[in-house]
Amino acid sequence: MVTTVSTAPSMNGATANGAAQLSVDVLIVGAGPVGLFGAYYAGVRGLSTAILDSLPEPGGQITAMYPEKAIFDVAGFPAIRGRELVANLVAQAAPFEPGYVLGSQAVGLERGDGFIITTDGGRRIHARSIVITGGIGTFTPRPLPTGEEMLGRGVVHFVPQPAEYADLDVVIVGGGDSAVDWALLLEPIAASVTLVHRRAEFRAHPHSVDVMHASTVRTITDAQVSAITGDPVSGVQVSTKDGDVTLPCHRVVAALGFLANLGPLLDWGLEIKQKRHIVVDTLMASSVPGVYAAGDICEYPGKIRLIATGFGEVATAVNNAVAYLDPSASAFPGHLSDYAPPGEIGAPGTPTTTV
Repeated sequence: MVTTVSTAPSMNGATANGAAQLSVDVLIVGAGPVGLFGAYYAGVRGLSTAILDSLPEPGGQITAMYPEKAIFDVAGFPAIRGRELVANLVAQAAPFEPGYVLGSQAVGLERGDGFIITTDGGRRIHARSIVITGGIGTFTPRPLPTGEEMLGRGVVHFVPQPAEYADLDVVIVGGGDSAVDWALLLEPIAASVTLVHRRAEFRAHPHSVDVMHASTVRTITDAQVSAITGDPVSGVQVSTKDGDVTLPCHRVVAALGFLANLGPLLDWGLEIKQKRHIVVDTLMASSVPGVYAAGDICEYPGKIRLIATGFGEVATAVNNAVAYLDPSASAFPGHLSDYAPPGEIGAPGTPTTTV
């Protein structure tokens, strides 16, 4: 559980609409896993911190899209569900009391004594430094070529509650990671799962594709959904090179990817590659002094977009922000066991593992 702006680290001045102005050492733009870990690291380094996100809950795309999906690329966890990862990250940052400004989008940026960030709701946030961890920015699901008008009546873009698909016939449309992951997630729950992809080859991770082919998931490739019948959905017609196929269907999951947009960040004077990624150096510093970026939103030679990579990047960004704010301070935080709250696992004099 998180508390929103009323418990932010400090509130100074007033905005034009009468709301208090939030003032912090570092503003983290993006409350996904990378941003949440950044809040922990900023707290470790003694920085007052706020996290700003346009979504109403922390967790970013994980919370919005696949809270029940197992994630396998977080070190130390053979597998962890998205909602559990987010809850753990919130709990990890909690002792340092970061402020959460949720359901608000960063819009304007003013430079001067630090930065003034204006939100779409009119709030003004004064930050001495900024770390942008906004993933792919705002994301809009790509619509189905046909049947999008059935959204909410059997057609969905996300699967936040897999248990709701028990004993249903499900058709998933797409060939990327989300499509294959949802097929594997729903396969033991639904009555049947069919994945329809317009190409012969999948864009998803090869291992996931191999697991799917070894499962009971039916795949129809070189095909596309040509019609959705019923209201709510009761069937799907699929066009293939060998003719039309009619499938019983209670839910259609449209997993065709997203249209990403950095929105107002494009006007912040940052060097941005292909209007999608903020260019950073080895300090995770952007082209604007005092502004850093980490996670999927940043770009540099050899960049690999993984949650695990983002964790390291945001630690680098926050620690270098410390040195930016105080040139006499070291970017190296020391051994983090020195910062463990008394009595906590890992604190001096306590066990480092549990049985």
